[in-house]
Amino acid sequence: RANRREMFDIGVAGPLGGLVGAIPFVWFGLATLDFQAPIHGPFAIDLPLGMQMILDVLQPAGYERGASIASSQLNPLFMAGWVGLLITGLNMMPVSQLDGGHVVYTLFGRKAHWIARGFMVFAIAYIVFADNWNLGVMVFLVLLMGTDHPPTRDDHARLGPFRICLGYASLLIPILCFAPRIILLRS
Repeated sequence: RANRREMFDIGVAGPLGGLVGAIPFVWFGLATLDFQAPIHGPFAIDLPLGMQMILDVLQPAGYERGASIASSQLNPLFMAGWVGLLITGLNMMPVSQLDGGHVVYTLFGRKAHWIARGFMVFAIAYIVFADNWNLGVMVFLVLLMGTDHPPTRDDHARLGPFRICLGYASLLIPILCFAPRIILLRS
């Protein structure tokens, strides 16, 4: 079992590594999207905030701010980056044994249990009220393993200012990497 500092390092290393691996795919995938291709196919991909920000910088021909990407416009680099961001964003959710749960527990201690429970209530409410059942399996699996993070070997080990700042910054990862609607079915 790890102490508080080691648990923090474990929790933040995976998502940061995931971002380092995904961002080049995202950048080149977005740069090579063909927004002028005819839109057809059974689904579209919703973009996370981070990808929307990159598209606002790149401004490829035919891009309209806030647009989703139709299945006929996708390319392999884009999909590799999009999936990488999706997994990283899901993993940084502040619950249980997910990396986000590790980070939140090491930053807030036992108060993290209330953060995790509140997050799960929010997630369930979002799924029901937005009629977005794409996330239902993930929420169900998290509920099965429990929302609360177990204590570390030493909850009093100091994190230091760098780790605390990095931890707070890492809490933005789900916001930047996770597309709330994920896949949009076309009629």
